[in-house]
Amino acid sequence: MKKFFFLLLFLVALLAGAGFWGYQQLEQFVQQPVNVQKDQLLTVERGTTGNKLVTLLEQEGILDSAALLPWALKLHPKLSKVKAGTYLLDDVKTVEDLLKLLNSGKEAQFNVQFIEGNTFKNWRKRLENAPHLKQTLKDKSEQEIFQLLALPKVSKAIDEWMKIDGWLYPDTYNYTPNSTDLELLQRAAERMKKALDKAWNERDKDLPLENPYEMLILASIVEKETGIAAERPQVASVFINRLKAKMKLQTDPTVIYGMGEDYNGNIRKKDLETPTPYNTYVIDGLPPTPIAMPSEDALQAVAHPAQTEFYYFVADGTGGHKFSRNLNEHNKAVQEYLRWYRQQNGK
Repeated sequence: MKKFFFLLLFLVALLAGAGFWGYQQLEQFVQQPVNVQKDQLLTVERGTTGNKLVTLLEQEGILDSAALLPWALKLHPKLSKVKAGTYLLDDVKTVEDLLKLLNSGKEAQFNVQFIEGNTFKNWRKRLENAPHLKQTLKDKSEQEIFQLLALPKVSKAIDEWMKIDGWLYPDTYNYTPNSTDLELLQRAAERMKKALDKAWNERDKDLPLENPYEMLILASIVEKETGIAAERPQVASVFINRLKAKMKLQTDPTVIYGMGEDYNGNIRKKDLETPTPYNTYVIDGLPPTPIAMPSEDALQAVAHPAQTEFYYFVADGTGGHKFSRNLNEHNKAVQEYLRWYRQQNGK
């Protein structure tokens, strides 16, 4: 009986020792460094747990051997709730760090910045260069993308005028890996529709604009004419006053847009006289489509223009503009600008 007792005590001690050794092995495994590279991503599919996770980590080279992982997860059940997603491993140092990240569900985030005043052509290049963004639109024409975005066609917007310019909201858009370029554009389009609806519904009375699309067109012109937010209501007032007076808008950005690839950084007198659908020195009223992506500030400036008697403006040499009520005042302002320009350039 005594021998049996000592034998039992020995076995218990042996099992306790083995258990403690096993516990230490699992704890050491959890604190083991992982093999990750800078900017490395790890995609975990749905249902990736236990042995599937072991295989994934070994295949990706993150762990030379992950055989102890299922046991470690039993020891630490709080780390076993792995969530599907794509994760950036930059801050992962140990197995524990990795498991905490996979349990958090905090997928890798990237972003692309869409700048106000740019055209869809500019934005499309940014999309194509965005990292880890699934490209689905490379072979699509602008008209096809217009239709995929379900953008509204106004009455005069025949297929020739199915342009995306103006319809996307400028901002920085975050996305997770394997998001699509179309999804980002859809988000931007929805935001612009909401911003335009708000501006139109809350607009001042007696604006010479027939519909929200005309507001969008004019906002794009205001956006291109000045980068100073505080000036936009005054710039908008000039164009509103001109529209009310049936005067031509005579705005250079529309001429440049109409020139397309022929624009080389300089507008000549010949360009101002050459008819295009966008040359507001030739056509009456607004051009057929927006010429850029306007900011919400530009939309609000058109919805609530300053109450002025201004019909003209010209650069003042400081980044802003000099506003004038009549042609005589405007001509003087132009001469002042030309004198400043010659002084700055030693002419």
